[in-house]
This record gives sequence, C-alpha cells and structure tokens, in this order.
Amino acid sequence: MIRRFRNLSPLRSLPKSVEARYYNRVRLALKRLGNPLKVELDRELGRTDMLLTEGEWLCVDRTRDDLPLLAWGDFQTKGRVTLHTSVRCTLHIYHFHAGLLIGLTLPILDRILQERLAYQT
Repeated sequence: MIRRFRNLSPLRSLPKSVEARYYNRVRLALKRLGNPLKVELDRELGRTDMLLTEGEWLCVDRTRDDLPLLAWGDFQTKGRVTLHTSVRCTLHIYHFHAGLLIGLTLPILDRILQERLAYQT
C-alpha cells in the first residue's frame, strides 16, 4: 500500500517523538484489525486517510489520488524500556500545508482506533 510512495521526496524531514499511547494504539490496531490498515479521518480532517503499517504511518489526501501529506517512519524501538516511553521517529512532510495537520492527525487517529478496537471486542 505505501510502497508506491517510496520514490517521492519529502519537502522536509524532522526528528520527532511519538507519544507512547499513539504508538501503542497503532501497533495494537495493526495486530487486531489488520496490517496494513486504512483509517478514514473524514469527520475532522476532510478527505484525509491514514495508511498504517508497522514501519510507516502515511497521511494522504484521498481527493488527490492519495497524495502524501505527512509520514511518520523510522521508528526507533530498539532499547525501549517500557510501554510508557515515547518512540523516536522521523516525520516526513510532503505538502506545504501539512504542518497544519501535524498536531491534529495523531489524536484523531488515536480516538478512531480506540473506538474501532472497543467495537471489535
């Protein structure tokens, strides 16, 4: 699913940390709901989807043929002591307005995944 975006160069790449609750919820969802996993973020972010795998989380604009907006990847979990520890990663920015989504995307994704996981059990 994400493989077709490998040749695109991001406008900018930044070192970041993903809060443990977001990282853990995505990992749990991938195990229980499927890997890879597509999550529609329509209610809050228009026609935006998240394409999730263990190695990368890609935020795309569905109205523009899944144009990449943001991607979290290169998760550094080696040596992670507890499940409450943030995970270092790299944030790739593909669209010049994507910075507006950085603070919104993961909390919304987390809430949707939490709802799906609760419904699944």
